[in-house]
Amino acid sequence: MTKTSTNILFVGNSFTARNNVPQLLVDLAAARGHEMRFDLIQAGGASLRMHWNKGDVLKAIKKSRYDWVVLQEQSTLPVKNAVRTRENIELFAEPIASSGAKMALYLTWARRNAPQSQKAITDAYNSIGKDLGATVVPAGVAWEAFLVKHETPVLHDKDMSHPTLAGSYLAACVFLATLFKDNATGIETELKGISPVERLALQRVAWTIGKKGR
Repeated sequence: MTKTSTNILFVGNSFTARNNVPQLLVDLAAARGHEMRFDLIQAGGASLRMHWNKGDVLKAIKKSRYDWVVLQEQSTLPVKNAVRTRENIELFAEPIASSGAKMALYLTWARRNAPQSQKAITDAYNSIGKDLGATVVPAGVAWEAFLVKHETPVLHDKDMSHPTLAGSYLAACVFLATLFKDNATGIETELKGISPVERLALQRVAWTIGKKGR
């Protein structure tokens, strides 16, 4: 019997590219017996409107057969302009559907110095996901839940915005829970600067939040 591979296109910016979230997910998926391949189209600080205007994403969707297309909006746009965020995501809805792929929305996290903005980010992605029938990957919600109970490992990098390796790993574990319906808890991947106890805490929060993704 031929083993099927899940093929995913990630579209976004450094929140996806930093620490290579897609590759972290590949490794987690492999540990649970899932084969996964990915392409990544990203640019620093890019919005989905910028990706749409450039055209590379549309070319990739038409050229390759993806199971999922993951869209990650510029991190603060859902807070500053939820309507614009919706419009940007809606641009991709028809091309993704026509290709036979499913749309996933990468719900990201608030900046360290503005935790109150998480609600706006979460509400924007959940509302858009519900209306478009897209799956929401609630990484930012997992960050919020983790930060309530844990001081380490640190999730935000020194700029208070980008993820540390721990933050990216938490996001990847949420992707595993939401897209693959699988639990990262107990996977013993070595992570630089993250203890086994801390890794387990990240995994448990990711499963609790990620399995609720829709």
